[in-house]
Amino acid sequence: MLLEVQNGYVKTETHNYVTTIEFFHPKGNSLPGKILEELAKEIHFAGTHSETRVIILKSAGDRIFCSGASFDELIHIKTLEEGIKFFSGFAQIINAVRKCPKFVIGRVQGRSVGGGIGLIAAVDYAIAVEKAEVRLSELSFGIGPFVIGPAVERKIGVSAFSALAIDSNMWRTSEWAKRKGLFSEVHENIENMDESIQRLANTLSHSSPEAMAEMKKAFWKGTENWDELLKDKATISGRLILSSFAKNAIGKLLNEKAQA
Repeated sequence: MLLEVQNGYVKTETHNYVTTIEFFHPKGNSLPGKILEELAKEIHFAGTHSETRVIILKSAGDRIFCSGASFDELIHIKTLEEGIKFFSGFAQIINAVRKCPKFVIGRVQGRSVGGGIGLIAAVDYAIAVEKAEVRLSELSFGIGPFVIGPAVERKIGVSAFSALAIDSNMWRTSEWAKRKGLFSEVHENIENMDESIQRLANTLSHSSPEAMAEMKKAFWKGTENWDELLKDKATISGRLILSSFAKNAIGKLLNEKAQA
């Protein structure tokens, strides 16, 4: 199924108990609100679908996994309610993965920024290539990684999360990400990465759905309050995005991209 949204798409296919959810946006696979909404819906549906035993989350292209929040939308947020609604989109995806009784494998074929790190942290098993560098850029444009923070901290710990969030201009290597636990595997090239993903997905598609659901529940123990927690975090980001600092920083970045 292909859903075209805001110049991009969310595409879902199921074969042999493996459901692949792919997203695309022409601006570096960034995430406008509608794509966030559709991704959350598709993950939720796959979690309830009897023909799905494992999910692969991926993006199109071969250079960038995800550029995070859509700056084109961020610059037009005028009210706290609009800000909360936008950032709640990331909360919905994280919570959809958290509540999904199926394991979600993340395919990370390139660089990821900001909210893209949140997607990687949320999946149960992330497989990447060597060129898949990561950066939490939020502080550089006046907000912080609040909504995705609990997922990132859960995966890599407070120390690594703090380092990533504080030095918002530094790219961290895929080896750093693997060492800290963000990536489960790192491969030399896309072919090797895809081979490993297919191997794991095939193994899980033949595994006990009941056992995997119980394992998933155990792995996510202690996150039962995330519906409310991430909603509170979205309120913080929704307030900060209205600041003159944030508007000026995002406006400057969009102007630079327009002139490039």
